[in-house]
Amino acid sequence: MFKQLKDAKKVIEAAPGIVDQAMQVGAQAQEMAAAQQAAAQQAQAQQAATQSVAATGPDFEPIAGVSLELFAEVCKGLAAHGYDQAKAVEIAAAKGVETASWQEALDGWNVRVKANPAVAQQFNVYYHGS
Repeated sequence: MFKQLKDAKKVIEAAPGIVDQAMQVGAQAQEMAAAQQAAAQQAQAQQAATQSVAATGPDFEPIAGVSLELFAEVCKGLAAHGYDQAKAVEIAAAKGVETASWQEALDGWNVRVKANPAVAQQFNVYYHGS
C-alpha cells in the first residue's frame, strides 16, 4: 500500500510536466493545422491562376458565331437531358444559334479542344463555372 502511495505521489509530482507537454503538443498541432490550411489556400490560388488561361489567339475565335463560352454553356445544358446529343440543337437554338451554325461550331470546337490544351482548359473553366 505504501508503494502505491509512493507511486501516486510520483504521478502527481510529474503531472505538471505532463500537462505542459500536452499543451506544447496541442500548440504544435494547431500550428501544423494553420500551416496546412495556408498551404491549401496557396495551392487553390495557384490552381485558380493556372485556370485563368488567356483566351486569346485564333483558336479562341468564335466558330460560326459560337464562342467557346457559349459552346460550353450548350454542352453543360445537355446534362439536364441525360447528355443526349440530339438535344444540343434545341439548347443551342434556345440561345440563338441556328442548326447549321451549331453543327459547324460543334465540329470546330471539338477539333480545337482536342488539339489545343489551352482551349480545353478554358472550356473546362467555362463548363464548370457557367
